[in-house]
Amino acid sequence: MKYYLTLLTLVFFISFNAFSQEKVVKYKVSSGETINQIAQKFKVTPYDIYQLNPDARTSLPPNTVLLIPTKNAETKKAAAEPKAVVSSGKEIIHEVQPKETFYSIEHKYGISDEALKAANPNLEKTGVQIGQKLVIPAKGSKPKAAAKAVKEKGAEKYVFHDVQPKETKFGIAKQYNISVEELEKRNPEIVASLPVGYRLTIKGTAPKTDSVPTAAKPVETKKTAETSKKAVTYMEYQVKPKETFYSLGRTFHLSQEELTSLNPSLSEGVKEGMVIKVPTGYLAPAPIVVAQQPAGNTERPAENTGSGIKIVDRVESEENNAEVVALTKKKTNERKKVVLLLPFNMAKVQNDTAGTANRIKNDKFLNMTLDFYSGAMMAIDSAKTLKLPIDVVIYDSQETKTTSNVSGLTSKLQDADAVIGPFYQNNAESAANTLRMYNVPVISPLSKDSANPIDNLYQSVPSVDVVKNAVFDYMRAKNGNIVAVVDKKKESVINYIKQNQRGVAFASLTETGGLDAANLKSLLMPNRMNYVVMETANTAMIKATIKAMLDSQKTCQVQLVILEPNSTLDTDEINFENLVKLKLMYPSVTRESDEQPVLIYEKQYRLKNKVNPTTYATRGFDVTFDTMMRLVQGKTFQETADLMTTQQVDNKFQYYRKEDGGHANKGVYILYYDSDLTLKVAN
Repeated sequence: MKYYLTLLTLVFFISFNAFSQEKVVKYKVSSGETINQIAQKFKVTPYDIYQLNPDARTSLPPNTVLLIPTKNAETKKAAAEPKAVVSSGKEIIHEVQPKETFYSIEHKYGISDEALKAANPNLEKTGVQIGQKLVIPAKGSKPKAAAKAVKEKGAEKYVFHDVQPKETKFGIAKQYNISVEELEKRNPEIVASLPVGYRLTIKGTAPKTDSVPTAAKPVETKKTAETSKKAVTYMEYQVKPKETFYSLGRTFHLSQEELTSLNPSLSEGVKEGMVIKVPTGYLAPAPIVVAQQPAGNTERPAENTGSGIKIVDRVESEENNAEVVALTKKKTNERKKVVLLLPFNMAKVQNDTAGTANRIKNDKFLNMTLDFYSGAMMAIDSAKTLKLPIDVVIYDSQETKTTSNVSGLTSKLQDADAVIGPFYQNNAESAANTLRMYNVPVISPLSKDSANPIDNLYQSVPSVDVVKNAVFDYMRAKNGNIVAVVDKKKESVINYIKQNQRGVAFASLTETGGLDAANLKSLLMPNRMNYVVMETANTAMIKATIKAMLDSQKTCQVQLVILEPNSTLDTDEINFENLVKLKLMYPSVTRESDEQPVLIYEKQYRLKNKVNPTTYATRGFDVTFDTMMRLVQGKTFQETADLMTTQQVDNKFQYYRKEDGGHANKGVYILYYDSDLTLKVAN
């Protein structure tokens, strides 16, 4: 569920002040006119118009009368004057024009970001503003402000800051009134990540204390310096259709505030075709890891011999030509063995006459496999860092929907402490049946299907019914009154609720299939939280439900709930502000979090793979890392499954024994939009 474009529009509507020195004129909208055209006609921004006409965000019918802000006479006169570049000695005075950014001004005059900000200290606080006069330092000269800072550095007192959980670089920089670039320059060790507990130097040059975690210390000074330099280089990026602050932030690892700071024009919203300034290095294509290298490759990857795990050459199995990636050392009784069964189907790839590259380009299943593999390798790297006593072996499961080579690998799997895979549910069940006599747990990593009752099979993805049950369990735990608004077309949902969720009242529908709003209101209780479960794709029914609930907020507490993603809620016809007022809630197997550990994982993945992690890559990390961590607790995987609930980057693992046998995962998040416009996990 992502309603980020509308949400961010609402953020800007709330956060900007009204015009204090403006008069307004009335303007009647002609047929086919847009807000952008009207804004250009009056030489104002679309946001200026939305300030006075909030309803224009959702619709703009012909003959609508808009209030258009007009600047006072003095401002008009200033706007009419030509914007000249005035020379002042060696320095140049530049007046900022509409749509100009830090990057465009620096590019125009051939100066660095540091030089521009040193010559104009207020830029750190205000950003680039239209009409602002900036001092442009001459090329090769040092601005006076910078020279003064160097002169006074010896007398400067040092200031430390210990990183707290959930803190970000942007937040810390804002707290001390410095830029993120300056913070990274003073602390080059944090360019790649921001470890909790790390002691930052905010001011001065005092040495770090022993409290700095060793994991955050640079291995090579030269390499760290190069990384730091890369972190402050920028490029131009053209906004693509349907991109939002959220998608741009995920791509370039920047918050909305950081994007707007770099590009003040974004204060009017993200628009298709805009050219913005972004950090370099995040748009390179993803490298192909496995399928391009034939078995028997003699090139050895880097080793970490002190970690307890080392990577050895990729070798070809004598049995079924299974490709193996082994991370082993001499096995002892204390070491654990994890096997990954991944469907590379190397024989098909190598025999494909169209070529390996073409197969990788067109084979979605292979791409999913490679993504999962890349995430699993990130987990294995983490295990090396933690020096976990684990041996990891990866076999090509050579699977299709109906077949696999697991039976031929039995002799290599029977001593495993856990097996992850195969991908297809029926193949995972076959593997579990084969390994049952050896008491080897088999973790099904991707399938959502309900599994057959096999004692040693662990379904790691919650099934559809488990996800739905979770939100009903939550509502009952809050002693809520649950009312369902369900379209007649949603027969499966109606049957599910009637068979599994006793005591839920259904709101009546009209003869034409619409909502009977009066009946819905009559089912709400004044002294309890009322959860309205809405399942329909019909826009009219959605609007009627929302209106009835908003009307009812005067007399009782109501919250809107959906059981699965609803694309209709993402359309412009549905006002997201109303969804926020009703604290839209839904269950999810992923938590969609921007917490610090998640951001660190995503950044590390980008540094290694030159691309953002997909859902399958994160799934590969979470399942693999969770399995390894369970095995080093001094208990078997089965014992930890009965005792422990874990939470990784994006997934929760809360295994339980099913009544008919086997294990399933009920690790589901209940997410809702809070009044501060953020997505939160319900307690």
